[in-house]
Amino acid sequence: MTPPVTLVERLAALPKLQDIPRSELEWLAAHGEIESHVAGEVVAPKGRRVHYLWIVLSGQVTTQADHGTGPRWVADIGPGDITGMLPYSRMKGPPADSYVGEDTEALKLHEDLFPELVHRCPAFTAHTVHYMLDRARKFKVSDVRDEKMLSLGKLAAGLAHEINNPASAAVRGAKHLRTLLGELADASRDLGTAGLSPEALAAIERTRRVCMAHPDDTIRSPIEQADREDEIGEWLARHGADGAHAEALAETSVTLEGLDALAAAVPGSALDPALRWIATGCTTQALTRDIEDAATRIHELVSAVKRFTYMDAAAGAEAVDVVAGLRDTIRVLAAKARERQASVSLDAAPDLPRAHAVGNEMNQVWLNLLDNALDAVEPSGHVTIRVRPEKDRVVVRVTDDGHGIPADVLPRIFDPFFTTKPQGEGTGLGLEITRQLVRGSNGDITVRSRPGQTEFRVSLPQEESAR
Repeated sequence: MTPPVTLVERLAALPKLQDIPRSELEWLAAHGEIESHVAGEVVAPKGRRVHYLWIVLSGQVTTQADHGTGPRWVADIGPGDITGMLPYSRMKGPPADSYVGEDTEALKLHEDLFPELVHRCPAFTAHTVHYMLDRARKFKVSDVRDEKMLSLGKLAAGLAHEINNPASAAVRGAKHLRTLLGELADASRDLGTAGLSPEALAAIERTRRVCMAHPDDTIRSPIEQADREDEIGEWLARHGADGAHAEALAETSVTLEGLDALAAAVPGSALDPALRWIATGCTTQALTRDIEDAATRIHELVSAVKRFTYMDAAAGAEAVDVVAGLRDTIRVLAAKARERQASVSLDAAPDLPRAHAVGNEMNQVWLNLLDNALDAVEPSGHVTIRVRPEKDRVVVRVTDDGHGIPADVLPRIFDPFFTTKPQGEGTGLGLEITRQLVRGSNGDITVRSRPGQTEFRVSLPQEESAR
C-alpha cells in the first residue's frame, strides 16, 4: 500500500516552489491549514479585507476586474501560485474579485503569522515579494487598459453625438436638394417660354444676384421673421404671385423696393414664373451651403479625433502641441458641455513652446481632467483652461467653479480606486492613471481646491529642454 503524500511533499512537488528550502516548506505545512473551495465560489471579493495568504495546491482561482467596461480577466492562479494577503503588502482590500474556476485546495496562513514567517522563511518571503510585484504589474496593465477603454467610450459617445447633427442635416439637405433641382428645372423652362425682353431678363438677373450673392445674415427673432414673411406674402398677393415664394424670399436680402423694381420691369403674366425661378434658385443655393457646412463640420470632427488619438504617430515622447490637443479635447467633449450647460474657455500664451511628451497619452490626460471638471460644475458653470510657459516647463491649469473637493478627500484624490462620484459612475482610476501618464512624460500633476475653484496643474518639460 502506497503511503499517503504528506503536505510537505505536496508543496515540494509544486514547480513554482522548487527553489524554496524544505525546512521552510515544513514550517509552512506546520503552521498552515488546508482549505477546500468549489467551482464558482468567490474567495476574495473586491474591496473586502483579506486576512490570509493562500498557496494553491490544486485547482484554479481566476481574478477578474470590472472598472466600468464589464468584467475583464486579469490573471489565473494555479498550483504553486500565491494569492490573498502577502507580507509587506499595503493592500487593504483586493482591487478585483477572485473566484474559484474549478474545485481548488489551498494552504492558508493567517496574517498574524507573517512576522514569524518573515523570520523563519526568508526564501519564501522573497518569493512572495516578487509575486506581489508581478501581481501589481498585471493589475496596472489591466487598469490602464480599462481606463483607455473608458476614455475611448467617452470619445466615441461624444463623436457620435457631435457628428449626428451635421450628418442628419446633410442627409435632409441632400433629399430636399434633389426635389428642388427638379423644381428649378421646371421654373427655368417656364421662364424660358415667357418671351421676356432683354430689359426684363436683366431685372430678373439683378434680383437673383441680390438673393444669391448676398444672403441675409440678419439675425431676427421668430416674430420678426414671421412679420417679414407676412410683408412679402402680402406683396406677392397684391401682384398676383404665389404666396409660397414668401418663405424663401424672406431668407434673403431682397427688399420690397427691389421687388417693386422687378414688378415694374417684368410683365404681370411672367412675374410669378420669374419669382418662382428666383426663389427656387435661392433655396437651392442655401441648401448647398448648408450641406457644405455640415460636411465641413464632420470633416473637422474626424480630423480632431484623428489628431486627438495620434493615429498617424508612433508611440513615444515627441514634440507635442499642447494647445492643439486641448482644442481637440474641447471639441470631443463639446456635446457634454452643452448637456451640462457649461462653458469652456481656453487661454493660451502666444508662441507657446511645444512640450516633450507622449501625444496620445497627454490627450487622454486632458480628456480625464476636462471630463471631471464638467462633472463638477453646476449648470451654467465654467471651466477655464490656462496654458503658460514657466521656466523650462509648459504648464496647463484646468480650473472649474464647482463646489470644490473636501479637505479630507483632497489627499486621497490620486489614490487607486478612490472616487467621489456616485457608485457606478466612477472607477476611481481616472486620476490615478492620469498621474501615471503625466509622470510617464516626465511631468507632474498637482491639485488645489476650495469652494468655487478647483485647479489641476499639469507641468510638462519643454521640447528644447528635454534634448
